[in-house]
Amino acid sequence: MWEQKLAIYDELVAKCPRFERKGKTGPYTSANGHMFSFLNKAGELGFRFSKEVQQKYIEEWNSTIFKSHGAVMRGYVLVPDSMLEDLDRLAGYLNESYEYVMGLPGK
Repeated sequence: MWEQKLAIYDELVAKCPRFERKGKTGPYTSANGHMFSFLNKAGELGFRFSKEVQQKYIEEWNSTIFKSHGAVMRGYVLVPDSMLEDLDRLAGYLNESYEYVMGLPGK
């Protein structure tokens, strides 16, 4: 299950040439000193957005705030499994998340 989700995540990130996947046991993407996507041990994927966009996608995707290891990941929206079937569409959201962190002050 987790390996299958990791393969999907790798395929998704490969569609976005401006960044690459990092992390061995906790796969993630980061830019400008900020993490913006994360695949947790449960095989759940989260994308980071501004507060306004988070709320929009929580409603649009019929989703919730992303949690990892029982902790709320502030700024992240849980990507529903049903969305993993359209990686081209999902790549658009991942690129939007990238653009968001690129607009934050660098770390």
